[in-house]
Amino acid sequence: QVQLVESGGGLVRTGGSLRLSCAASGSIFDINAMGWYRQAPGKQRELVAHITSKDITNYADSVKGRFTISRDFAKNTVYLQMNTLEPEDTAVYYCNAIIMRSSRSVGYVELWGQGTLVTVSS
Repeated sequence: QVQLVESGGGLVRTGGSLRLSCAASGSIFDINAMGWYRQAPGKQRELVAHITSKDITNYADSVKGRFTISRDFAKNTVYLQMNTLEPEDTAVYYCNAIIMRSSRSVGYVELWGQGTLVTVSS
């Protein structure tokens, strides 16, 4: 069974930085893409950043220029460097991965982590 484990969330003041990490553990044959989503209270979950195995990245407009996603798929890990944080960035951040469990798998499956809370105080 594959699990995604996030770390790095916490409380930070406006203008501060945090680095989130997400490691996938278990039986993994291939990773197609990994990314970060977030959900603020009373709002829908939204894409923050996404990176593919070919290093194609995609960012939400609200985080462009402030957040950077990177990966080390040899370690089944994705990172999110968050700089110049704003109170509007306060949310639970969820790791997402599109993986293939084995060479015998029919296709890729989508997995979610449990989430890590990021709180930005004004």
